[in-house]
Amino acid sequence: MSKVSSSNSMWGGRFAGGPASVMREINASIPFDKRLWKQDIAGSKAHVAMLAKQGIVEGEDAQAITEGLNRIAAEYEADGVPVNMDLEDIHMVTESRLAELIGPAAGRLHTARSRNDQVATDFRLWVRDAIDEVQAGLEALQAALLARAEEHVGAVMPGFTHLQSAQPVTLGHHLMAYFEMIRRDRSRFADARARMNECPLGAAALAGTGFPIDRHATAAALGFDRPTDNSLDSVSDRDFALDYLMAATQCSLHLSRLAEEFIIWASQPFGFVKLPDAYSTGSSIMPQKRNPDAAELVRGHAGRIMGCMTALCVTMKGLPLAYSKDMQDDKPPVFEAHDLLGLSIAAMTGMIGTVTFRTDRMRALAESGFATATDLADWLVREANVPFREAHHITGRAVAAAEAAGTPLAELSIETLKAIDPRIDDRIYAVLTVDASVASRRSHGGTAPDQVRARIAQAREEMSR
Repeated sequence: MSKVSSSNSMWGGRFAGGPASVMREINASIPFDKRLWKQDIAGSKAHVAMLAKQGIVEGEDAQAITEGLNRIAAEYEADGVPVNMDLEDIHMVTESRLAELIGPAAGRLHTARSRNDQVATDFRLWVRDAIDEVQAGLEALQAALLARAEEHVGAVMPGFTHLQSAQPVTLGHHLMAYFEMIRRDRSRFADARARMNECPLGAAALAGTGFPIDRHATAAALGFDRPTDNSLDSVSDRDFALDYLMAATQCSLHLSRLAEEFIIWASQPFGFVKLPDAYSTGSSIMPQKRNPDAAELVRGHAGRIMGCMTALCVTMKGLPLAYSKDMQDDKPPVFEAHDLLGLSIAAMTGMIGTVTFRTDRMRALAESGFATATDLADWLVREANVPFREAHHITGRAVAAAEAAGTPLAELSIETLKAIDPRIDDRIYAVLTVDASVASRRSHGGTAPDQVRARIAQAREEMSR
């Protein structure tokens, strides 16, 4: 018997010869699913404890299996998981090592389970842990946003639509917009975690098992809320992975938008921020440059994460029940997306915490872009009882006059304004400054500093719960 065929003895007596070398390569998932080793050990320990309690496996064998699994975990922790392509995946690598350590008793571990429910359980456990890691990272990002928003709660900057100066806002308000995006991201990850927290272990290959197992016990031991309710769905479901990828995609889009703002703001025409050295690089030939490479990579990662989500969607779109080998390709896109998302969150958290905001430059541009034009129109409606559409036209003429004079609206003479419309009086100057403009936006969720302070306080309270 060849070495290859003998090393695949776990396939059983059905196969007389070993696989072709190409089959060996395409069939093996150990190069990437070795990342599941902690979850695989945990699932196996819960399973054998249940088998012993139910009298399916003798207590002595269960103890030997548990001790062997603990030893294997220590080996993996110290030296990593050995990549043996002949043993295909993390489950068979671990079971093979267990047999080396404790002998034939190792074969009892696989009683009343299949690699199908085993990998479904391991993968759910891994994704659940991944969500917890993301939540911790996003919480740190939120804390950084809150701190900088509070620091700059009254700093005036131009607010944009179409990347054109629109109305003045505060930097604190702008940063809090990203806090809200991340809050929604966290809620999506939390929803995904709650929905996926059911245990497939015990569904076996696809139909359940005739052994008197206790699926509720293994579910509880692994921190799941309950066992899954349909064995076919249990082994074929990858919704939990797709939920994770979709939440990761949305989150990466938000991080990419924030990164894009930093890229624009760091450019010389804007000059709103000075990026820290730790998140910038220089040019190989232009010594004056400070390139926002970290932000650009976060922006790029969003495309790759979206690609991971699309890849798994396409893999799953036409699969019949129950398990198909296509599903072995479910893990690489999730692993890749998770790694990229973690880097992106860490990079943006670091940038938010250490960037220098040039609030003087922000204020200067807010004051130069006729950003208080809407305030003039609103004043005409509120104080002179002018219909808004007419007030809009009057304001347009005032902007044209200011543009022709090369001066901000607030510096137009009252005579010039009265010539445009006689209903304008000296009170208009109280609303034409950028400070007056932002202070007046006191509606719920508005940019007025007192509204922003209130939202920051509320956000801190929400995060402390």
